Amino acid sequence: MARSTVTPVDILHRWQAGDRPIARDLEHLAFWELASDVRSRAFGITPDNAADVVRCKTDLFFSLLDDLPTLPLKSNIFLETLWNLWLPLAMQLSTEKQSLNRPLIQGILGGQGTGKTTLCQVLRLILGKLGYSTVSLSLDDLYKTYADRQQLQKADPRLIWRGPPGTHDIDLGISVLDKLRLSQTRELAAVDSPKSDALKPDIINNIEIPRFDKSACGGAGDRSQPEIVSGADIVLFEGWFVGVNPVVDAKLNEFLAGAPFPISTEADCQFARDMNAKLHDYLPLWNRLDRLMVLYPQDYRISQVWRNQAEQEMMAAGKSGMSEAEINRFVEYFWKALHPELFIKSMVEGDRVDLVIEIMSDRTVGKICRAIDLKLSD
Repeated sequence: MARSTVTPVDILHRWQAGDRPIARDLEHLAFWELASDVRSRAFGITPDNAADVVRCKTDLFFSLLDDLPTLPLKSNIFLETLWNLWLPLAMQLSTEKQSLNRPLIQGILGGQGTGKTTLCQVLRLILGKLGYSTVSLSLDDLYKTYADRQQLQKADPRLIWRGPPGTHDIDLGISVLDKLRLSQTRELAAVDSPKSDALKPDIINNIEIPRFDKSACGGAGDRSQPEIVSGADIVLFEGWFVGVNPVVDAKLNEFLAGAPFPISTEADCQFARDMNAKLHDYLPLWNRLDRLMVLYPQDYRISQVWRNQAEQEMMAAGKSGMSEAEINRFVEYFWKALHPELFIKSMVEGDRVDLVIEIMSDRTVGKICRAIDLKLSD
């Protein structure tokens, strides 16, 4: 088929306005499904199944029409992201879930401003249309209590903010994910926590999903009332270092020798080494993940700009917020703990990540590909 000047967004706008799909629309959309080799490979789209994929995405799109006004990003960008990422990703998760005899746990790794919350919100809606119950869990929900973090800070004054490795209740996370795994099959997957042996089918009926209130305790944050669920088909587990593995000491020291901003002193280097060592404690938690995707900013430094924009919007709405200098210190603190230039790149270059979603400086989605395809293109 010759290349068409009609784009998927053009067609989706017409459908939104009340048009019904016609054969030419579906032909154009099938052509576009195969226009990007890396994206089509990421979602398993081939010339043989492109037409079926388009029909499924079309049905899903029309099932969402009444819900679209409630979603963010009401623009061409939203429709493009919906068609190219959110719909095929939800379909992929559906396929993966069907291959398991238990709930699927999808890890989502992404820094500040990369769109984790929006991604989970839209996926939950689409997966609901496909008949799946979905639970979202954030790494933030696993923070230790305010009292415990006060004691932690006394033991290590460098932990001035919640967030870095060591400030989470890892056993709580393992327990929650294991209960969710058991919620359908009553059988525990072979994972490496002796505490899992204590789980019994009769305690899996009502599962407490921890929730964290960042506004509590004067903004320091504390646990809030947990959400009670009976189980889930798919779990979306997101966070700024979900799935991140420690790097070997030699690689870390070589990176630190280059004095990457904002790591500039020996104390900064030691903090980075200690945080890297703490990542070992999280490996049993990461072992519960069935899949892992990375929301990969084109330039990690843009997260500082995004955070400033968010604070300005909050203050414009009459809420309290941090100054630009405070935000910069806050973001740089996390870079000192786990520098994205090392840790996120190491994950993408490893064999643990299934899907990489490039996030551009304007927060639009760039390349969507398998990690192996990203490495081959470098």
